Order: sequence, then C-alpha cells, then structure tokens
Amino acid sequence: MTLEKLTEQIKQKFAYAPSIDAKLKFDLGDEGILFIDATKTPPEISHEDAEADTTFSCTPDVFEGILNGTQDPNIAFMMGKLKIQGSMGLAMKLNSILED
Repeated sequence: MTLEKLTEQIKQKFAYAPSIDAKLKFDLGDEGILFIDATKTPPEISHEDAEADTTFSCTPDVFEGILNGTQDPNIAFMMGKLKIQGSMGLAMKLNSILED
C-alpha cells in the first residue's frame, strides 16, 4: 500500500477519534513518514520528519495490517515488528484508535 493510501486511512481513523493531545510519528522506512499533530483540531497529518511525543517504526505492510485489523499491534510489538520510542501510555491509547 502506498503512503498516500495509508495517510487517507489515518485521516479517516482520526476524524472520529477522541482527542489524544500529542504528536505522533510513524516511521515506515523507505516508504516515508506519517506525522500526526493531534494537539490541533482536527489533527494535522503530514509527511514531515518532525519531533514527536511517540515514534512508531515498522514496515508499511505491518502498519497496513494494524489499520485493517489483520495485525494485532501488541503482537507486532512483542515480535519486534513494531518498535516504539516515547510514551507507552500514549501508544496504548493509540492502539484503540487504530484498531477501530
């Protein structure tokens, strides 16, 4: 899946999500970066490599699986497919937003 399609899925998920008041970054390797500034309403989503409260690193395939429900983020994390830097509490809160 392309970065543009993943960006659209993220926009849809965050359109109905409760406010999390944080900055998040998804590092998808060679595919690029998704940066979400959820301190703003509505959240701003871009591809810039900015400072984030929590950074998630994974392949685009793993990220797509998390978004469409075929990959459990907790299992991906335990298996080393998903790496998290920053607030684990924020990561757990985001888990419920991405899985819906």
